[in-house]
Amino acid sequence: MAAAVALLLVAGVITTFVHYRQTSLAVADLSDGGAVTHSGFERVAITADDPGDLDRVIVELDGRTVEARRGEKGMSLSGLELADGPHTLTVRAPNALPWLPDAVIERHFTLDNTPPKVSVEQVDAKSPRGPLTVRGTVEGADEVLVGDQRVPVKDGRFEATFAAVPASLRLEAKDAAGNSGRHEMAVKVPHPGMRAVHMSAAAWATEELREPVLALAREKKIDAVQLDIKDESGEIGYTSQVPLAQQIGASRGYYDAKAAVDQLHGMGLRVVGRLVAFRDPVLGKASWEAGARDRLAMDKNGGPWARHYGQYAFTNFANPEVREYNIAIAKEAASLGFDDILYDYVRRPDGPLGQMEFAGLAVTPEQSIVDFLRDSRAAVRPHGAYLGASVFGIAAHSGTDIAQDIPALSAHVDYVAPMVYPSHWGPGEYGVDNPEGKPYDIVKASIANFVDLTKDTGATVIPWLQAFSLKYHYGPGEVQAQVTASADVGVKSFLLWNPACRYDQAGL
Repeated sequence: MAAAVALLLVAGVITTFVHYRQTSLAVADLSDGGAVTHSGFERVAITADDPGDLDRVIVELDGRTVEARRGEKGMSLSGLELADGPHTLTVRAPNALPWLPDAVIERHFTLDNTPPKVSVEQVDAKSPRGPLTVRGTVEGADEVLVGDQRVPVKDGRFEATFAAVPASLRLEAKDAAGNSGRHEMAVKVPHPGMRAVHMSAAAWATEELREPVLALAREKKIDAVQLDIKDESGEIGYTSQVPLAQQIGASRGYYDAKAAVDQLHGMGLRVVGRLVAFRDPVLGKASWEAGARDRLAMDKNGGPWARHYGQYAFTNFANPEVREYNIAIAKEAASLGFDDILYDYVRRPDGPLGQMEFAGLAVTPEQSIVDFLRDSRAAVRPHGAYLGASVFGIAAHSGTDIAQDIPALSAHVDYVAPMVYPSHWGPGEYGVDNPEGKPYDIVKASIANFVDLTKDTGATVIPWLQAFSLKYHYGPGEVQAQVTASADVGVKSFLLWNPACRYDQAGL
């Protein structure tokens, strides 16, 4: 009998031991010696082969018993307050038999909620056509994602090189805990500068006007020609392949764009394509007649905004089709070899905003223009072209009158081209009593203002200067006064405007 009892006791012990050996605990999503964020720590799960064993599990953090939340499939550590730094998690299931060891899991880990810090120190791109080198520092990570490149970090520094130059670049670094540090940046490419004259499409097609400009180039008095792509009449000077341009009859074919670009490049000249954006009577009229009236700037009476521009003249800068049309032309011109795409009339009509309607406008007019320029640069950059924006001189202090916020838009263009023609200023502007009669004074003051407004944006200032006469005769002396005034505030580039495209007396 005694032997039988002893046998039963031994059998019980063996049964208990076997049960203990088969029972196991598990801690998921927390590695020993690893790092985890607070949200990652809350996802840690404690499970057992037999869920009933969880009833006797004791959880300790840094030697202090804490209450874990019991769920259907396990226990979680959500809701626990834990400071950044090293910690120890102990999960213990006491054994029913005191002479057998408890089931214990221990994890040493670091709670880390601080994302890596990514900083860019240098962006080196000599041209939009590339290459691009980005250098910077990273704190708290061993590699950084620059665009689509994974780049190692050595001694806290990194360097990445790209064949092409994107308009913007995203940098991201992740640490061992899973924290992510990001840096978004617009990629600026310093403009090389230029001394240019304006030529309309019809003027370029006219030998009498074209040859004197080429002579100026041969004499090294200019190093660039601004050639109209689409002008304020809405006509495209060359034969465009953009479907909407063909549909509305905007292409005129005054000149062969590829041949003109090749000729000017062959002479070592830059070619700037002027693209009048939102003043477009051709698109406006065609849209009105087709019933696409949301493409036009409208008045409160439901008619097209006219004023001194003429009927159907101003299209709606907020309309996606209008924006896409202009960007498509910009991309086409850039692909044909134009070095710069220089927008003009990239604004709303001047006049009381309260009397205008722009269908689909969901932000301020100023922000809408900025967004358009941002999208435009992203579109033309892959083709290796710079993007510029011609702006009113008064935009320096009255930008909301025409929806041109100079500091904001400067962040999304490679250069700003303010039209600082002395004849366009009123008496007393910048303290100059007679601006048209004092070209040096007014140009120096106004350009200095634009230089200040664009500071730290990465955009260059390249002003439009007056080479035509209104109340005062403008000859070589007046033109040279403006060039000198611009240079005296550190701006050596310029674009000369003469609507007749004659520059033989330009004083260069």
